Amino acid sequence: PRDGERRVSAPGVSALPGGLVRFSAGETPRRRLYCFPYAGGGPATFRQWPMSLPAGTEVIAVQLPGRNPATSEVPVDSIEGIVAIVTAAIVELQEREPLQFSIFGHSMGALVAYEVVVALERAGAHVPVQLFVSGRRPPDELHAGDPMHDLPDEDFLDAMQRSYGGVPALVRNEPDLLALFLPSLRADIRALETYRPSTSGIVACPVRVFGGADDRHPRPSQLAGWQRVAARDISIRVFDGDHFFLVGAREALTADIGTHG
Repeated sequence: PRDGERRVSAPGVSALPGGLVRFSAGETPRRRLYCFPYAGGGPATFRQWPMSLPAGTEVIAVQLPGRNPATSEVPVDSIEGIVAIVTAAIVELQEREPLQFSIFGHSMGALVAYEVVVALERAGAHVPVQLFVSGRRPPDELHAGDPMHDLPDEDFLDAMQRSYGGVPALVRNEPDLLALFLPSLRADIRALETYRPSTSGIVACPVRVFGGADDRHPRPSQLAGWQRVAARDISIRVFDGDHFFLVGAREALTADIGTHG
């Protein structure tokens, strides 16, 4: 297919070292998009993305350290620790299979993506052409209010539901699933609530910011604050939807990423 055409076949899946998961529709890749999930999310969030990105784009979804329910690994519960592990995995893949690449992150994933870009740009060896941050206030606007991550299970889940509306009923109503899901989600929320941004963490590559018109965390008015950590003028697009607009607006979102990344 010509560059810019959309794929129609289902993407193949392969695991890579360092918790990376490759989604590819089979074409020889010409560019790469690393994707970081929201708190409690995983690589499956991005399973269908290759089918609506330009041909020749492979998606590398990031399984955050300790979030694979098939292992007994303890979840890493700090942004700093996550970034160190993930950055090393990206550098390893870029050295083994060099490709032009961009980075996308939603919600918690936006903070991780931002810090990974800061680390890569400081190292200078493998630098992305674009950073996409989605569904997240800027990194210098820190967590406010009482912490949630140490609350009892039911209180914790209630607080998550009020803040993000993102705890699936299927998980909450199934004790076995909940037992698998909760440690990773708590680790994600602890990482968010204890996060402090990099000092002088100004991103040199272009930054594009996405938000949901009905999102409360962040409100669309907060998105412009990403300019404070960007060396170039940022660009912003707001989609219809709430905090999880990346699900309902997937086609429009991936089309935008394909145009700018």
